[in-house]
Amino acid sequence: MCEETKTGAQSGTASTAGVGGVSADPYGGVAATDWERRVAAVWAALDRTVEARGEAGFRAAVDALAAELPPGSALADFERACAYDSTGHSDRAVPLYRSALATGLTGLRRRRAVIQLSSSLRNVGGATESVRLLRAELAVPYDELDEPARALDDAVRAVLALALTDTGREREAVSLVLGALARHLPRYQRSMAAYARLLVEPESTEPRPADAEPGQPRPADPEPAEPRPAVRPAPGP
Repeated sequence: MCEETKTGAQSGTASTAGVGGVSADPYGGVAATDWERRVAAVWAALDRTVEARGEAGFRAAVDALAAELPPGSALADFERACAYDSTGHSDRAVPLYRSALATGLTGLRRRRAVIQLSSSLRNVGGATESVRLLRAELAVPYDELDEPARALDDAVRAVLALALTDTGREREAVSLVLGALARHLPRYQRSMAAYARLLVEPESTEPRPADAEPGQPRPADPEPAEPRPAVRPAPGP
């Protein structure tokens, strides 16, 4: 699972401190803005490149750009991992994601690497590790994430829900997704969040609105029912 949409400074780079002898400059003297622009162009042309040159041709285009960076570059490993991931080779992507994270990937790319590594692990029988990685990612303090990385919170939860399903924890998966969805609803946010909790707290009773006193009858839901639209057949292809 890899979708390239935005690169450059906001995408995150490698740590500028230098890791294991890697240059403190993650681009190794290559003009960063130009390199990011060319990476973005290669990804924007993914479908056209695959059609013209095959999946191997696309991976070669990414690899050529990655080869411009210093040996052991976290950025290079990440982009190569994405190329394998996008062409259906999760087994080849996993070690490259691991290397990129271990070498000091930061910012948006770091969070994307965690999400994509976890997704790839599901495909190679590593759903349990996927759950562990994504649980840890959700526990990262919010102030340690930049805004683009924070925007992927629900993506973390979505992949975690899939991994939970793979490990036989379907109710927990539905609870997680429903809780995430509740925040985006124009109505029924409180009710849906409460029902999400009930899925994983079977000993709880039906949630009572915050303004209801213990022992008192539950007041009517203040949110009026909305008419259900007629079901229409999906448009044809």
